[in-house]
Amino acid sequence: MAGYRLRLKASAAKEIDTGGTKRDRARLVQRIGELAVEPRPPGSEKLAGSATLYRIRQGDYRIVYTIDDAARRVEVTKVGHRRDVYRAR
Repeated sequence: MAGYRLRLKASAAKEIDTGGTKRDRARLVQRIGELAVEPRPPGSEKLAGSATLYRIRQGDYRIVYTIDDAARRVEVTKVGHRRDVYRAR
């Protein structure tokens, strides 16, 4: 089975750089990398109110992303602490 291509929005990359400890950031990067192999890992949930958004947990952080099965692409749209990630800006 071929993997998915990962795309990270610039805003999501910035959120990774500014959030948490070095250890937290390393875990987030590893978890995002795993999405290329399995975009719907155990524990991933489809977000209510959206047909395309999914989220996975990594400690106190959430990774929000979309999956395009036709193009075999995963796009990470938002990364943040669980208390902030779902708030509209």
